[in-house]
Amino acid sequence: MERIPTDLVNGDLAVQRYGEAGRVWLDQMWLADPLADAVAADEHPGGSTTSVLRNALAHGISSLEESTDSMRALFAFLDDEPDWVDHDRMARAADALIVNTAPLGIVLGAASLVRGAGNTIAAKPLAVTGRYVSQPAMRSVEVGEWLSQVITPGGMRRDGDGFAYTVRVRMIHAHVRQMLWKRGDWDENAWGAPIPQPYMAFTVAEFGHIAIDAMHTLGVRFTDRELDDIYHLWRYVGHVVGMSPELNPGCEADHVRIEELYRLTSPGPGPDDHDFVVALTEDYLVPELANVLPGPRALRNRLATDVMYGLQRVFIGDHDADALGIPDGRIKHVLGRVGPALALAGSAQRLGGARRARARIEEAYRVRDAEMARMRSDYRVTHGLVDAAANSASSGQPPVADSATQPPNAPAAVTSSVRQ
Repeated sequence: MERIPTDLVNGDLAVQRYGEAGRVWLDQMWLADPLADAVAADEHPGGSTTSVLRNALAHGISSLEESTDSMRALFAFLDDEPDWVDHDRMARAADALIVNTAPLGIVLGAASLVRGAGNTIAAKPLAVTGRYVSQPAMRSVEVGEWLSQVITPGGMRRDGDGFAYTVRVRMIHAHVRQMLWKRGDWDENAWGAPIPQPYMAFTVAEFGHIAIDAMHTLGVRFTDRELDDIYHLWRYVGHVVGMSPELNPGCEADHVRIEELYRLTSPGPGPDDHDFVVALTEDYLVPELANVLPGPRALRNRLATDVMYGLQRVFIGDHDADALGIPDGRIKHVLGRVGPALALAGSAQRLGGARRARARIEEAYRVRDAEMARMRSDYRVTHGLVDAAANSASSGQPPVADSATQPPNAPAAVTSSVRQ
């Protein structure tokens, strides 16, 4: 077996259980994103990397008077859409997800991100850049803005906003890598490449199967066709964001295997991961839930806190929740049993024929867009992604923490610890 990062665990077991898939997982711990990394390392005529990239996304690489070899190579890849891409399927996936926006928002915070926090190596870039503990709300709004563009019919077409946002996310990752490499204290022997292919694959799974599985717990039921379409959407997002073909998940089984390898080879969470979960939950998830509950604010906050921590335990299990220091409580037993009742209510909503279903979908898009506008206003977010933030350097380094990103009625952000 090839060498593996020394802080990873169970490398032999990964190969024993998963064969070639386990070997690829370990080997690609050293592989980042050569195309995007080359762009991030270059000096580009005509402006900053970000401005040149956005111009090429909007008008095509041929619109640039001058361009580097690295930028042309990246766009040769981006402009060559794979034969397997089916935009009709991705539009159906968007429709299936949009009518479940509320549960999707809950599980991305309480299941996907918390599951990801169980691996201290994967979180190293997050810890160094510092934004998710100091600015969980702003970061969550940025992710929501990207997700809104992806989960829109036509969003992942070459001229779609979802495509452009995904390429920008890819370059943000590349800029973070450059920053980490230049610092000189990234321990590649222990951790592998910063933001390597396996952890990029896990991020796709966070939005895919991890979210879908948690939504099932909350009573959401997708048809087999809808599930296939959703996994197809995330396969193309993975392609555009720079996933290697060997690890880019294309179906549920791929997602599940990636999740299992992530947990198997993880040394577990560290102190920063606990701080991240606390900040995400208490500075963002709890205030958001409390805002829609009835009653006095103090009571709403207590109930929202119990519910969020209870959901986290239901979604990731007591063992992993204990490792992250997630508070325990009896409410988890209630929350774990609500799925069947909610599923029955969801089935009733599907009745009424194609015209009613279409109207429900279109209304869901309007509600989603209005909610994103509300969150941008509440948390004073005036940009889409961090690469467009007012105090973000053109190198892609995230902006410095600013307490003004929290709304007046939200708890103060934790600023003493660091996350990505």
